[in-house]
Amino acid sequence: MSEEIRASHILVETLEEAQKIKDEIEKGEKDFELAAAEYSLCPSGSAGGDLGFFGRGMMVKPFEEAAFSLEKGVVSEPVKTQFGYHLIMVTDAE
Repeated sequence: MSEEIRASHILVETLEEAQKIKDEIEKGEKDFELAAAEYSLCPSGSAGGDLGFFGRGMMVKPFEEAAFSLEKGVVSEPVKTQFGYHLIMVTDAE
C-alpha cells in the first residue's frame, strides 16, 4: 500500500448534499474539480479540492481510512467527520 497519496475532496454540511453531488459526478453532469469549486466549504475547493500529498496520521481518522482504501480516480461514498461530509477522490499515489 502507498505511503502517501494525493487526494481531492469536496466538503459539505449534509449527507443529502454529498449524495446529490456524487450523483452529478457519476452521471457526468460535473467533473470532480468543478463540483469542488462550486460546492466545497473547504478553502481547497478553489483548487478543485486538491489537498496535495499526505501520509497516514495527517488527516482525521474517518477521512484517512476512506482515502487510503480508495482506488485512484474513484469517488468515495460520503464520509462523515466533525467537519461535515466529504467526497474523496485519490488522484495520485507514491
